[in-house]
Amino acid sequence: MASTLLLTGCSGAGALDDVKIGKGANPSVEVPEGFETSSTETRVIEDGAGEELAEGDSVKVNYVAVNGRTGEQFDNSFSGESAPTVPLVEGSVLPGFIKGLAGQKVGSRVLVAMAPEDGFGDAQEQLDLEADDSLVFLFDIVSKVPQEAAGEEKDVPSSVPQLSLDDDGVPQEFEDGTKVVDDPQEPSIHVAIEGDGDEIEQGASVTAHYVGQIYPDGDIFDGSWERGSPSSFSLEGVVPCWKDLIPGQQVGSRVIVICPGESGYGDSPPEGSGIEPGDTLVFAIDLLDAS
Repeated sequence: MASTLLLTGCSGAGALDDVKIGKGANPSVEVPEGFETSSTETRVIEDGAGEELAEGDSVKVNYVAVNGRTGEQFDNSFSGESAPTVPLVEGSVLPGFIKGLAGQKVGSRVLVAMAPEDGFGDAQEQLDLEADDSLVFLFDIVSKVPQEAAGEEKDVPSSVPQLSLDDDGVPQEFEDGTKVVDDPQEPSIHVAIEGDGDEIEQGASVTAHYVGQIYPDGDIFDGSWERGSPSSFSLEGVVPCWKDLIPGQQVGSRVIVICPGESGYGDSPPEGSGIEPGDTLVFAIDLLDAS
């Protein structure tokens, strides 16, 4: 049985006083049945020495999640192969994640008691959670995901659209007058910045910034930079040119991907996107993380 550390408040009683944490690679979290908190509370168990997190960051964390009402664990990422990536962005994650992790440092272990309003907000039948349940999360903050590609700049062929960058070097769109080969028939990928991270594997989960334009007019139909935070997705759930061409690229790279016709959305583009059936699409993608 793993030894446990009894958490004691620094100044009087607190919601987390009776929570016990086990040691080891997959720590247990013991929460008394009937645990409740009316406001989200955070306790730093181990203070890391890394970079401080802010709202809008994407962060790799491992966590254990416990239902305060039942005292039962309902989720645990420590048992997985790699730490999941969490965007600290309103609407993308539980509000309690943002309140509990923003301001903490990479390398920290943090215990967070989440009030019901900062949890799921409604019942989650598959997790045996009720709308008014308080939640307890133990987080290990593994790393902060970079916000842009970094590495050696590479020459992109003149037939490939050249990126237009803002004052901070962030891609906004492709420069006027640049083009791909007329009516391209095959998808292709071109490295503009070569990162030095691991090669991305087939079917990986990827975190990326990107902008997508319709060729040849250059109309932007989607982009994460303008939303202010990168997107995370599985390569099993993206358009064929991404699924086929991103594996083998290195984390940290910036790539330009050209997706003719069927390698993009084919004859079934998203409604309201402005993409017509058979359109060629051109993407600039910063490959920030993969697992």
